[in-house]
Amino acid sequence: MLKTVLAIFATAAIGLTTPVLADTAPVRVLIVSGGGWHDYAAQRDILEAGLKARLNVTIDHVFYDVTPEDDKEKPALPIFGNPDYAKGYDVVIHNECAAGITDQAIIDTVLAPHIKGIPAVNLHCAMHSYRWGDWRKPVAEDAPNAKWYAFTGMQSTGHGPQAPIVLSKVSNAPVLKGLEMWTTPDEELYNTLTDFGVIPLMVGTQPDMSDENWRNKTFAVAWLHYYGPKRTRVFSTTLAHNEDSMRDARYLDLVARGVAWAVGGLDEAGNLTDYLQPVGLKE
Repeated sequence: MLKTVLAIFATAAIGLTTPVLADTAPVRVLIVSGGGWHDYAAQRDILEAGLKARLNVTIDHVFYDVTPEDDKEKPALPIFGNPDYAKGYDVVIHNECAAGITDQAIIDTVLAPHIKGIPAVNLHCAMHSYRWGDWRKPVAEDAPNAKWYAFTGMQSTGHGPQAPIVLSKVSNAPVLKGLEMWTTPDEELYNTLTDFGVIPLMVGTQPDMSDENWRNKTFAVAWLHYYGPKRTRVFSTTLAHNEDSMRDARYLDLVARGVAWAVGGLDEAGNLTDYLQPVGLKE
C-alpha cells in the first residue's frame, strides 16, 4: 500500500545577496527526502540530530518512503504540485532521489520557492533527480532539460563503483573554515559535467578504484552557487550515499556550514553569527 508521510518534528560570506533572518529565532529548516537506493528514514534522524548539535535550528521533514511495489526513482513526494511547500521556512534541504520524475510541471513546483529566493542545500542523489531528455550528455545552459542542473549548479550523470574518496579543498571560502579533509569509507563519487557558474569548494578522487581510468579522475564534490533572478544561495554536495558516511562528524560539519552559508549565517571570517550558535553553546 502506498504511504505518503508528512512528519513534523518540533524541534557569508561569499555572495552578492544575503538572506534576511530574525537575529534571535531559530532558523527554520525543511528537509525533503525519499526515493530508492538509500535508507532515508535513518538519514532523516542523522541529519536532524547532526544539524541541531551544530546550529540553532528547528527542523521539519516532508518525505515519501517507497515500498517494494513502487518505482524507486519516482517517490510520490507531498511537495509535488505545491509551489508553496516551503512557505515559512528559511532554507530547504533536498535529500530526495527522484531521477524518474520527468514531468516538467512538477519540477517547476519543486523549483518555485528557490526561484522566489528561498535558499537550498542539495545532498547526494538530489543531483541525480528531475532529469529528462538526453541527460547523459552535457546539457546546454539554455536547454529545457537543464532546469534542475541550473538550480543545483552542476550536471551529474552517474558514478563508478564504490570505493574510498580522498577529499581535498580547492577554496579558502569562509564556509570551509575549520573543516579538516578526510577519506571516506566506500562511497560513490559522482561525475560532474556542465558547470553553471559554481564556486568549487572540494574535490574527490578514488585512487583505490578497480577501474584504472576512474582512478585518474577528479570531480567536484561540494560547491556554492547563486540561482535564478534572485541570486538564491544554493550549497550542494554529492557526498554520503551511505549512512556511515553521513554519520561522520566532518560530513555533518560540512552540511551544517553549508546551511549556515545559505541562510547568511556566517560572518566574513567564516564564524557563525550569534543567532545560529547552537543553543547549548549560548550563554
